[in-house]
Amino acid sequence: MVDMTAEKTEDGSFEVFSFGDPEPVLSARGLLDYIECVPLQKWYDPPISLDGLARVARSAVWHESPMILKRNILAGMFKPNKIMDRQTFARFCWEFMVFGNAYLVPQKNLLGGTLKLQCPLTKYTRRGIERGQYWYVPRWNEEIELTQVFHLMEPDLNQDVYGVPQYMSALQSALLNESATLFRRRYYENGSHAGFILYMTDATHNSDDIKDIKMSLRNSKGVGNFKNLFVYAPNGKKDGIQLIPIAEIAAKDEFVGIKNMSRDDLLAAHRVPPQLIGVIPNNTGGFGDAEKAARILAINEIGPLTQRLMEVNDWLGEEVMTFGEYPLAALAAAAPA
Repeated sequence: MVDMTAEKTEDGSFEVFSFGDPEPVLSARGLLDYIECVPLQKWYDPPISLDGLARVARSAVWHESPMILKRNILAGMFKPNKIMDRQTFARFCWEFMVFGNAYLVPQKNLLGGTLKLQCPLTKYTRRGIERGQYWYVPRWNEEIELTQVFHLMEPDLNQDVYGVPQYMSALQSALLNESATLFRRRYYENGSHAGFILYMTDATHNSDDIKDIKMSLRNSKGVGNFKNLFVYAPNGKKDGIQLIPIAEIAAKDEFVGIKNMSRDDLLAAHRVPPQLIGVIPNNTGGFGDAEKAARILAINEIGPLTQRLMEVNDWLGEEVMTFGEYPLAALAAAAPA
């Protein structure tokens, strides 16, 4: 809690005060160690809000773009078949990257064979309390039981019921990036300033004049209402009314610094080279060869992801998840030494 109150002394002098007590960082981050899956009547509640993760996925361009890049590369390598088409595969990859969980439900024929794999929305899928049971809950009054479900999950250190996405360490950076963008929008709409102080020391103004000025300032606020203000002060002094801007230059500098810092955190969490998602370098040397960076991404990230996705083959007993070679790797092998 920030205390910004100050009392005026009897002799009319200024009183100096401080506000904002130091807050320990470890106590706030330690909350993640207490996440658990609360058992409800029929299913376990996820340890993290899935609705919140879905909204954060579009909070920052440097958070969404790396996941889209990985999904597009995997979709280009995937070999579709009669059981799993391209659209189902793309959704399955996207759900796994955003939520750390993804589900596949087989659609059976009369003989018990698999006709097609369906991908229910992870946001509404819950793991049942009974072993092997899942529930699809799209609304508060609708519950659909799923008996045979393949669950691909990102392992978590605190529980083994649901997966947790890998970017959890950079979640605050994504929210900070969004807050900086929203502040910049308000800063621009407010006339490219962070606010001002109207400082009045002229004794010629009475209480009615002060009320009129306050009313005029209130009416000038809002989008498209940034107006000039005329003040007539008979016998007033030169510095009787002063307009003092607040942190105009600092607001511009902090915006760029916060955007760059949060961008670096997000790219490090997603382990994606910046030149592959359109980041403009700040130095003259640049980021290096994009083709080499793409090959490193394919070895370090895309390859392990394909191995995780192919776990559905062992569960189903059929080769429904197969991949071709990454095009850049094929070009590198065909190029002369």
